[in-house]
Amino acid sequence: MQKLTGMKLHQGDGPNSYRVRIFLAEKGIEVPMVRVDFEKMEHRSPEFLKLNSLGQIPVLELDDGTVITESVAICRYFEALHPTPPLFGASAVEQGKVEMWNRRVEIEIFGTIGNVALHTLEFFKHRLTQFPAFAETQRELLPHKWEWLDREMADGRPFIAGDKFSVADITGMTVSWLGEVFGMPVPEGLPNVGPWHERVRARPSWNA
Repeated sequence: MQKLTGMKLHQGDGPNSYRVRIFLAEKGIEVPMVRVDFEKMEHRSPEFLKLNSLGQIPVLELDDGTVITESVAICRYFEALHPTPPLFGASAVEQGKVEMWNRRVEIEIFGTIGNVALHTLEFFKHRLTQFPAFAETQRELLPHKWEWLDREMADGRPFIAGDKFSVADITGMTVSWLGEVFGMPVPEGLPNVGPWHERVRARPSWNA
């Protein structure tokens, strides 16, 4: 594990912090971390809002004052610093496929689970007008989203974007974990997603 200095990662509970922690673990990188406590409303403190006016984590703060927010943007920063192993793809084709699949998993699966959380949790009441009935439609839709991914992986590829583990799989791991938190696990019996899920859960980074 390589330790990096000159920065700190503000992170805590939640899928986007988890996504960055998985990414760092896969890269073999360790950075100083500052835990942001949601229960103490630390994400809404004036000090934190200076770092991210949206009051969201994770936030990467460099010693020179540079601030990078959004989990994928933070991952891209570390990819540029440490390109091996290439988690955003190596060749132009790989990079295009990884970007495509990362976005598809984000929009189709992550977004569906996110809608359940946004429209049911007290934590998000300040962010939008909640419609619990809409959340239930999203909960019912989620298994079909996993079934869609299962059909897409019917070509036998071991990972979401192809033959190599990538950030698309990290996003898949993140939404799998989040689904379990909300009582919406990956459906059983999917012939392609099932083995993929077993493979990624066996990776040490699952416990990041």
